[in-house]
Amino acid sequence: MAEMIFVVDSQTDVVCCAKQILEAAGYAVRTFSRGEVFSRAVALRPSLILVALSMSDGFGQKLCEQVRSSPTLGGTPIIILVDRNSAAEHILARASGADDCVVKPLRRYALLASVQSVLSRFDPPFAGTPDLVFDTRAMRLSVYGKEIETTTLEFRLLEYMALHRGQAVQRDVLLDEIWGEAHFITPRSVDTCMRRIRKKIEPSRSEPTILKTIRGVGYRLDATAAWKSSSDQGCNCKVCREAGAANVYGYRPRRIRRTPWFKAATSVGATPLEK
Repeated sequence: MAEMIFVVDSQTDVVCCAKQILEAAGYAVRTFSRGEVFSRAVALRPSLILVALSMSDGFGQKLCEQVRSSPTLGGTPIIILVDRNSAAEHILARASGADDCVVKPLRRYALLASVQSVLSRFDPPFAGTPDLVFDTRAMRLSVYGKEIETTTLEFRLLEYMALHRGQAVQRDVLLDEIWGEAHFITPRSVDTCMRRIRKKIEPSRSEPTILKTIRGVGYRLDATAAWKSSSDQGCNCKVCREAGAANVYGYRPRRIRRTPWFKAATSVGATPLEK
């Protein structure tokens, strides 16, 4: 049975976008703009709640508090949807007891990476050791307990396949999601990258057991996968707060260009040093 996810936001376009992305990935989705979200959650017991803080009257914050104080729903994971340029929402999200944040406007890869990472921390443990373990923050990959070196492109491609494990993913979809707007890229580029990955992760390249080729379609990943926690509980420095508020491949805080001291002095009318 598909895991159920609640999406709560007063912005219709955000709700529709999240629903489309999550349902395409195989999740069951229930959407709410306000209404009786809490009572429906008690009745249906969702696996995850995505809620925006930008709703009027602090509805999103109140819902988080209700869920966290509920004996029935207290352990339900929560992902906060925050506006890109709202520093106040980023700070409030960290204080609300949320398990992760995703920045709006939503991006498919960032949303799925956050959802899968959070759900993997609350899923029952595997009967054995997972085949693949991703550490997205550190860009590290372990296959059957052994750390494997990958390029950024290989890591992102394999993680995307793991997020959709058991599903046949078309080459064109991989080109759009991983390569994006890169020029001079063809479906053969996917095949080339897959061959490189197989050399690194497959016990037998002639009989692959992890990455299967689906003729005429693309590829399917047949392996158990898990993600290490990406939260920074225990460190509250500025860097960790900003990293926690940003999603993995989304928003990054803008660097501040600092003015050299001698230019700063002359800019406020100070007399420059004579030669």
